[in-house]
Amino acid sequence: MIRTLITSTLAVACAASAALAQGPVYKSSLHDYRIVPVADGFVNPWGMAFLPGGDILVTERPGRLRIVRGGKLLEKPVDGVPAVVARGQGGLLDIVLHPQFATNRFVYLSFSKPTGEPNAATTAVIRAKFENDALTDVREVFLADTRGAPGHFGSRLAFGPDGMLYITVGDRQVPPTGDLEAHPAQNPANHHGTINRIHDDGRVPADNPFAGQAGRKPEIFSYGHRNPQGLAFDTDGNLWSTEHGPQGGDELNLITAGKNYGWPVIGFGVNYRSGAIIHSGTVREGMEQPKHVWVPSIAVSGLMVYTGDKFPEWKGSVFAGGLAGEQIARLARTDSGVELGDVIVRGKGRVRDVRQGLDGFIYVAIESRDGAPTSIVRLEPVARR
Repeated sequence: MIRTLITSTLAVACAASAALAQGPVYKSSLHDYRIVPVADGFVNPWGMAFLPGGDILVTERPGRLRIVRGGKLLEKPVDGVPAVVARGQGGLLDIVLHPQFATNRFVYLSFSKPTGEPNAATTAVIRAKFENDALTDVREVFLADTRGAPGHFGSRLAFGPDGMLYITVGDRQVPPTGDLEAHPAQNPANHHGTINRIHDDGRVPADNPFAGQAGRKPEIFSYGHRNPQGLAFDTDGNLWSTEHGPQGGDELNLITAGKNYGWPVIGFGVNYRSGAIIHSGTVREGMEQPKHVWVPSIAVSGLMVYTGDKFPEWKGSVFAGGLAGEQIARLARTDSGVELGDVIVRGKGRVRDVRQGLDGFIYVAIESRDGAPTSIVRLEPVARR
């Protein structure tokens, strides 16, 4: 009986492997690839982090941190996750590991934190130790000074080569009307529409552009953003961000300390549905220009700069996920700037996050707008004949 069961199990595994090997091959200009299932059963997955032992931590927006182990989503969520306001675009959002995670076990989570007012929340970041499949020693390291609708929380996290933690915060859907230069995203006295920079324990770096200035938030690294939904460093130490814009106004920006990225004074989009003009123009002295604009918008979310060896022709390319576009856009960096290359992984669902795994494959978190269970998949190269 046992021998029969083992034989049957091996047969099923071999059949599944053979079927996978014969799965569809997708073509792009530089690489062919397969889309390989990793695990399924996620509800609004938002961020992924890859542990040295092979596990994957995945945040679910309703407020759960999940573990993928051995290709399976563990049934029990991680204990110790802080309370979140899972309303609108809010909830448990991004996750990143400390650069020395192997020794200190620190993970960082961004989320919409209750403020005490009814249904109100703001962007917050905690640091915790991940041990024995639970979070312990939980400590808040960042709390945004924002108010607004239950959306545009930003919340992408990235550690820089300088060892600092970078945190995006959206404009919280404050309407872009009236005096555009008076919009909170244009005022570094609050955290609306900002990218922030802190030490790994929450301290403010002394060399931040607004540190020590009266009436300025010292954590701010750049401002004038709408809703930065992607954040990644390249191998040269440059910081890139994708900004979820209005209709026809998604952007890829190269982030520089202390710079103003223009929202809502300048931009390339219009109001949703009505098509009404938002901006005073597309250019203004003292405000930065994007490196790429998506028209129509793809509803950018998740950002990765590929550095692995599995897709050598993609090395150095920027990959941006798209929600409305249900795609990943590859952008090639050139001597003259950035140019759109391939559009890949079309029509598989809303791409919430795209990350490079420790194995050099490209992992993609797919979500459903209505909260139906979805999957994590990865891209694997296929040799061309």
